[in-house]
Amino acid sequence: IMYAFGLIQVGLILLCNTISSCLQCSHLPLQQRKAIENSLQLLDKMGKRFPQQCLQEKMSFRFPEQVLTPIQKETVKVAIEEILQHIFCIFGKNLTPDSWDATALEQFQNGLYQQIEQLETCVIKKQIHYRWSKEVNRLKLKKYFQKIEYFLEDKQHSLCSWEISRVETRRCLQLAEKVIRKL
Repeated sequence: IMYAFGLIQVGLILLCNTISSCLQCSHLPLQQRKAIENSLQLLDKMGKRFPQQCLQEKMSFRFPEQVLTPIQKETVKVAIEEILQHIFCIFGKNLTPDSWDATALEQFQNGLYQQIEQLETCVIKKQIHYRWSKEVNRLKLKKYFQKIEYFLEDKQHSLCSWEISRVETRRCLQLAEKVIRKL
């Protein structure tokens, strides 16, 4: 009898976790929108106003907007997850300017990590991921974020290169948020 009771408890725990996960995933677009809004606020808080001396160094990275064309909701979620992972990698290298607000930067990184975890939990990875990995879109995103990384390296992670990258990241997150609103 104790054994059966233990199995029932384990079953109930698994059921609750599954229901909780499903509920969490059904609210994913709203959660993602709020998380991205928070990330945008933290990006603003990280640095100060855009330095005037950096205006001459502006660069066009050309975000491949077609990767966020909502042909299929799950594909867009995979694209957004990929975008967040790239941003997380760029900002997680501990090469950001000392003048930036370290607490805001850490909160930004933690927020990105939580968003990625949430998307990984909710997106049906195996089927979509396989299809996504064969698509040109994945390569376009990789190339886009490599441009940002190469730009930072070429400018030796100067304040201006980071400020320009911060502006570009803001634009990228705003595009993702715009697409999430439509899901």
